[in-house]
Amino acid sequence: MTTMRNPTADRYATLPDRALAAVLRAEDTAEEHHGLDPFERISCRLHRRWIHQCVHSPTHVVAITGHRWCRDCECPASISVDELLGDVVIRCTGCLRVPTTAATRQLVRACRASLAAATA
Repeated sequence: MTTMRNPTADRYATLPDRALAAVLRAEDTAEEHHGLDPFERISCRLHRRWIHQCVHSPTHVVAITGHRWCRDCECPASISVDELLGDVVIRCTGCLRVPTTAATRQLVRACRASLAAATA
């Protein structure tokens, strides 16, 4: 008889940051089974990092939802996170304005919560 191995059980076993590993596991479960909006996560399943540490990646630009996207000029938005001050700034790479969308506000909230969790 063969036993089925659960690939998510030890997906984060090698992460040195045990607090991050715990948050990743909890958010994976909440997203998969309890309806957590993936854009509300403070951890990144893809990069296995706190969201504020990898949100600058091009994979976090989602034009359809407006996350890191300027709908006015149809350009990606850059994001900078100052871990010391806790500042999160999103700015369009084309028009240099801050996209004033719910997605931008949501991303700023997630990054600030990620910063707080990472330093707790």
